[in-house]
Amino acid sequence: MSVVMQTNKMQACIDACNKCAQACFECFNACLNEPDLNARKNCVSILVECAMMCQMSVSMMSMNGQFSKEHCQVCAQICDKCAQECSMFKDDHCQECADICRMCADECRKMATM
Repeated sequence: MSVVMQTNKMQACIDACNKCAQACFECFNACLNEPDLNARKNCVSILVECAMMCQMSVSMMSMNGQFSKEHCQVCAQICDKCAQECSMFKDDHCQECADICRMCADECRKMATM
């Protein structure tokens, strides 16, 4: 099977991870300007971790890396945790980010069992 055919199977997950990384970085930036930044320490920290993990997942899948499935399994766990942290804050950027993280976690779980 060609690399392109392999990547096509993963495209939904690649797209979800790209979208999630963007959402996390945008939410991170928005959180920095919130008056209760101190209460958001865990959230801000996991946002960066999640975004970086998603970016790495995109790279792994794009090159059909040997550990793509394992990586996506861990990525799903981080996305779940990020969604949990974000959902504690009621502003739109955190709520939207939580939704995108949950969607990405679902795609990563599908990818991990492909």
